[in-house]
Amino acid sequence: MTFFFRVLTGLLACLALSSFAEPAFPSRAITVRVAYPPGGSTDRQIRLLADLVGKQLGQPVVVENVSGAGGTLAASGLLGRAAPDGYTLAQAPVTMFRLPHMQKTAWDPLRDFTYVTGISGYLLGFGVRADSPFKSWQDVADYARKNPGALSYASVGIGSTQHLGMTELERQTGLKFNHIPYKGGAETAKALLAGEVMVNADAISTLTALGDKVRILMLWEPQRSALLPDVPTARELGIDLVLQSPYGLVGPKGMPREVVQILSDAFSKALDDPRHVELLAAIKQTAWHRTPQEYAAYARQAFEQERALLQSAGLAQR
Repeated sequence: MTFFFRVLTGLLACLALSSFAEPAFPSRAITVRVAYPPGGSTDRQIRLLADLVGKQLGQPVVVENVSGAGGTLAASGLLGRAAPDGYTLAQAPVTMFRLPHMQKTAWDPLRDFTYVTGISGYLLGFGVRADSPFKSWQDVADYARKNPGALSYASVGIGSTQHLGMTELERQTGLKFNHIPYKGGAETAKALLAGEVMVNADAISTLTALGDKVRILMLWEPQRSALLPDVPTARELGIDLVLQSPYGLVGPKGMPREVVQILSDAFSKALDDPRHVELLAAIKQTAWHRTPQEYAAYARQAFEQERALLQSAGLAQR
């Protein structure tokens, strides 16, 4: 009887402990903070991925738009506000690795985040209005050489990848341009069409959204894109310039490894979904899947690369 009582007591204790155990992840909704306003190409992409991942995991994935601070507010806002449990993630654009070199920040991109998954990347380059006399990069260069400082171009802001790309073009060619910064892609597109600037350095998704009103003259990719097979790269034009702008999802530091892996696997499947592949082609972006380990390694490399790039442009403060 005593033995039976002890066995029964042990079983009841195990049941009691299991009732208090952490439920399997995920057991409730996951929030993904997007670094840009609603309606843009990035927002569209992450909303589709959220829907696909939510169906896989059996829990809703809610998108929240948190723009500001050069695209860093969504991720930096996790610190001190979100638990490292996998239920709150944020988009991390390349400016996460750039801003700390330009000004003092309350966060460190290498120490304060868990890298979950790489997602996508913007194609970058520049274009002109379709009725512009510039038919090629050579036309742009010839004009700029004859008229130093007269060629005006728009970017989405000082220190943006687009700005740094044009600065590098100046450095390598000895040309001088007139930089006019704006607050976002919608403004740069409007400025180009209104004739406020002669050239728009931007994400190709912004330029192609303008349809036949724009002529794209150069890409800053390692090789020609299948999405724009007729547009030459800077390298083809004799300029050693490759600038890519990938982004992914991060969480607060200290996330459980098993939770990170569940999320990474789910997003990996979603990236290969035909609906997502179709959307990427429509918005002229490329897939950039990275495992947690690969993404963390990229972060370390990008942090140092951004420092060097800013130093060459004279924009590094730290």
